[in-house]
Amino acid sequence: MGKPAGRLVSLDALRGFTIAAMITVNFPGHPDFVYAPLHHTRWNGLSFTDLIAPIFLFVIGVSIAFAYSRRLAEKSPKAELHRKIIIRAVKIFAVGMFLNLLPAFDISDVRWTGTLHRIAFVFLFCGLLFLHTTWRQQAWIAAIILVGYWLAMTLIPTPGVGEVMLEPGVNLAAWVDQQWLPGKMWQGTWDPEGILSTFPATATGITGMLAGRLLLSRFTPHEKVNFLMTAGVLSSLLGYAWSLAFPLNENLWTSSFVLLTSGFAALLLGALYFVVDILGRQRGTGVGVIFGANAITVYVLADIFALVFYGTLFGEVPLNEQAVGALIDWGLAPKLASMLYALAFTAINFIPAYALYKKKIFIKL
Repeated sequence: MGKPAGRLVSLDALRGFTIAAMITVNFPGHPDFVYAPLHHTRWNGLSFTDLIAPIFLFVIGVSIAFAYSRRLAEKSPKAELHRKIIIRAVKIFAVGMFLNLLPAFDISDVRWTGTLHRIAFVFLFCGLLFLHTTWRQQAWIAAIILVGYWLAMTLIPTPGVGEVMLEPGVNLAAWVDQQWLPGKMWQGTWDPEGILSTFPATATGITGMLAGRLLLSRFTPHEKVNFLMTAGVLSSLLGYAWSLAFPLNENLWTSSFVLLTSGFAALLLGALYFVVDILGRQRGTGVGVIFGANAITVYVLADIFALVFYGTLFGEVPLNEQAVGALIDWGLAPKLASMLYALAFTAINFIPAYALYKKKIFIKL
């Protein structure tokens, strides 16, 4: 590995655009009027929206490689790095719990999982792995996780059923959650961010760390792009081939889903790295960089702002439905009106992101 590099504008922009996309799809103007690509796939399959979470975990892995390569090069004590990684993971998890408790703060009926909870665990596991393993060991660990998860999910009969099942709420991962996951589950009898699926989600983070290692290597910038794009194509093809036996499924975070989405993430990062950092064409990246500078903070603010923009009632109708209804009355197609409201809400979240960026305030949860 070469000398730790400075910040990549492409990486910062990808992080920010991913968060912006996450906010847009999480908060449609009206839940009944949503374009198909902006929906999560109901079960097996892959949509644009299904790509967002794995790309963000991939970016977290790349960021870990950049941040902790620098710390290790500076000879920072590993005990201190352990402490910082654990504290940051706990803070992210705690903020996730805070959002789950909104608005009633009813601890008796709370969900203990979610997007931030998964980010916390993936960051924790990947951060500790990065400090104590080589890139080859990380690659082997990811491979073992993915193959082991595949074998477990497709060979172990679902308890209580007597045969292997991969259906919603009826599969090994759902059974594990039903036995040991505290609190309520997102879908009643199963949770997309449950216990078992956190292991392949960690493998997604590891693929990002491997990409980060490549970008920090002594290869020339053009060689880095070639390797990253080649790895992206091969990972995508292998993920597709694996999906013929172990379907693409974000809810189960299947091994095929990890490889295909990590391949897409590598291709996207490679393309951005070539255009933005090698060719120096940074026009249009500013919005992404600003969102990305305080990515998790903006994600949290979006949930808080939603209490107003999606929870405020005018008569008996929420503000978002009032606004979408007005746009439809003006002649817009319902799905277009819904998407425009979602984009407007994302733009509102850009305001605090811009203010923090201009004041050079970077909140690290």
